[in-house]
Amino acid sequence: MKIEDSIAVVTGANRGLGKAFVNSLLEAGAAKVYACARDPLQIAGGDRIVPIRLDITSAEQVNAAARGCSDADLLFNNAGILRDCSVLGDGAEDALRAELEVNVFGTLRMLRAFAPVLARQGGGALVNILSVVSWISSPILATYAVTKSAAWSVTNGLRDALRPQGTLVVGAHFGFVDTDLTAGIDRPKLAAADVAAAILDGVAAGQEEVVFGEFTQQVKAGVATGLYLGARR
Repeated sequence: MKIEDSIAVVTGANRGLGKAFVNSLLEAGAAKVYACARDPLQIAGGDRIVPIRLDITSAEQVNAAARGCSDADLLFNNAGILRDCSVLGDGAEDALRAELEVNVFGTLRMLRAFAPVLARQGGGALVNILSVVSWISSPILATYAVTKSAAWSVTNGLRDALRPQGTLVVGAHFGFVDTDLTAGIDRPKLAAADVAAAILDGVAAGQEEVVFGEFTQQVKAGVATGLYLGARR
């Protein structure tokens, strides 16, 4: 998928990794970027940036975005939320419901609405922002990990479903990124710009999966060989 001259849609574009995607796309020569956020006033528009109001939990707003971004050939499903809650903690059910609504059902709404848009542009590409916790979990990310595992499964199923229309479906996995989302987590973190650049490189190379960062690569290899799964039996 060629990034130069592409027309991209980025959800959650007002900060963090979403903002890094917008900047990386512009640096790579994208013709236009639809930068989507619940409050588009937080996004500075420009010659190639078009702020779009979008809450992916709203079917009405998602469908309106698909109509308004009808020339897009590249989609980044980046919007997501994290509730710091263990599966046995108070409020675990509410946390999981909230995360599922955004991270899984919101992403699914976007996929269903934009798949026909990409088809009309010859296929294009879409990127689902996943995580290393698609494969492993931890006490502080237990409910979040459930949603990313589900989103990974959705991505894998979607890849086969959209192959006939020529759409490249990319699943992007990585560890903690230095953004507002992880501000309360005391762990080593990746720079958002580095993650965004690596994912764009993967899209340009036609990769169906981008696994960024040494730890994430180790986890992926461990899952493939059964090492991480075996440790939990």
